[in-house]
Amino acid sequence: MDTPAEILEHLLEGNRRFAAGSGTGGWKPAPAGPQRPLAAVLGCADARVPVEVVFDQPPGALFVVRVAGEVATPEVIASLEFAVETAGVRLIVVLGHGDCGAVQAALAEREQPGSVRSANLRDLAARIAPALAGIPAGDVDRAVRAQAAAARRALLAGSATLRRRATGPDGLLVVAAQYLLESGEVVQLDG
Repeated sequence: MDTPAEILEHLLEGNRRFAAGSGTGGWKPAPAGPQRPLAAVLGCADARVPVEVVFDQPPGALFVVRVAGEVATPEVIASLEFAVETAGVRLIVVLGHGDCGAVQAALAEREQPGSVRSANLRDLAARIAPALAGIPAGDVDRAVRAQAAAARRALLAGSATLRRRATGPDGLLVVAAQYLLESGEVVQLDG
C-alpha cells in the first residue's frame, strides 16, 4: 500500500468485513437505536491506543473522545457532557499513555520555545504545559500521568454539568488512568 487511494481501499475492504460480521476483531456493528454506552473515555489520538480494543469492548459500549494529549477543550467537554446528559454515562476515564507525542511536544516547547513549528501544535502544547510544571524534560512518564490528572481536573472545573453529576445522587465517577504501551495494562491514577 503505497498511495492514499490504496490505503483507502484497504480500509474500505476492512469495513466490508466488519459490516458482514467477519472482521478480524470479531466485532459486529452496534445495534440500531439509542446509544447506551457503559462509559466514556477521553483518550489521546495516538493510533497505538485503540480504546475499544484496550478495554476489550464492542462497538457501542464506549463513548470515545480522542484528541492529542487528551486535552479538555470546550468541544471535548461538551462531547462528554452529551455522553452524560443524553447517553446516560456514569463513568468517564481520562486515559493518558506512555510515550505521548503531544506531551513530549509540550516538554520540548517548554525547554526550547519555537521548537514546535506548527502553530496548532504549539497551541496544544501550551494547553498541556501547566500540567508539566516542575517535571524534568526527560521524565515523559511522569509528565503523561500529570497531564491525565490535569485533564480530569479540567473536565470537572470546566463543566457545571459534570461537577453536579459527580457530586450528586447520579454518582458520576471521573478518573484518570494511564495505558502502558509495553504491557497493554491500564492503571488508575490518584486524583
